[in-house]
Amino acid sequence: MEIYRKVMVPLDGSELAECVLPHVKALAAVSHPGGIIFVRVVEPFKTPSVTGFDISAVTFERIEKEQRADAKKYLQRIVKRFDKDSISTRAELLYGFAAEELTDYASKNAVDLIVIATHGRSGISRWVWGSVADRLLRSACVPIMMVRAPGSAPECPPQGKASSVPK
Repeated sequence: MEIYRKVMVPLDGSELAECVLPHVKALAAVSHPGGIIFVRVVEPFKTPSVTGFDISAVTFERIEKEQRADAKKYLQRIVKRFDKDSISTRAELLYGFAAEELTDYASKNAVDLIVIATHGRSGISRWVWGSVADRLLRSACVPIMMVRAPGSAPECPPQGKASSVPK
């Protein structure tokens, strides 16, 4: 049964973000999506706000080019890991601010489900660091499956273990 035809999986290159991959494989085994799209957003390079720090246009351009090349190689490695499982995958490299680009991509490309990792931060930590997952949850118009990264919330029992909630 094909519930989700297009599944978008935003990744940032971190191990934390990759905690969604086993869930994506399991989802693909059950719902047989028409395609999984691994997406990485390269955000604009920001120069440090230190007085007297200047960066040439050539250096700036080189840094952004390297960021895009690294992101593309990363996505290719992820796609290759899924290819051996005969799951239809592709990679998309976007440029801009992550939450906005991901929301826009999902809308313009008829994505049916977004699977993303979250730190599970709350309060001041989320306010200071921000959360792409949280902003995506508030702005995307498609279902979102958020996977809490292992170790990000000590009060949660490990997956697959019975919880200690009384019956």
